[in-house]
Amino acid sequence: MSAPLIVSIPHSLGRDEAMRRLKTGLSRAAANVPVMSVDEERWEDNRMSFRVRALGQVAAGHLDVEDTHVRLEVTLPWLLQRFAEVAQVAIQKSGQLLLTKR
Repeated sequence: MSAPLIVSIPHSLGRDEAMRRLKTGLSRAAANVPVMSVDEERWEDNRMSFRVRALGQVAAGHLDVEDTHVRLEVTLPWLLQRFAEVAQVAIQKSGQLLLTKR
C-alpha cells in the first residue's frame, strides 16, 4: 500500500463556515474535472469520508475540518500515484479559493 497524499489548507473562516462551503465543494470540483466523478461523500461531525473515481481508478480518503485549517488525506491507487504531485497542487489551489474569505 502506498503512502497517502496529504494536503493541509489553512483558513480563517472558523469550522462552521468552512464546513458549509466544503459541503458543496467536492461535487462542484468534480464537475469541473471531466475525468473525475464522486462515488460517495459522507459527513460525520467535522469529517467527510469520500470515494472518487478518476481514469477508471477508485481513490478513497477523508477530509477533516478544523477551526484554522482543513486536512485532506487520500490513498491513491498505483495508476493515480503518478499524478499525485499535480493533484496536490490542484487540491491546494481549489481549496484556497473555496476557503478564502469573501
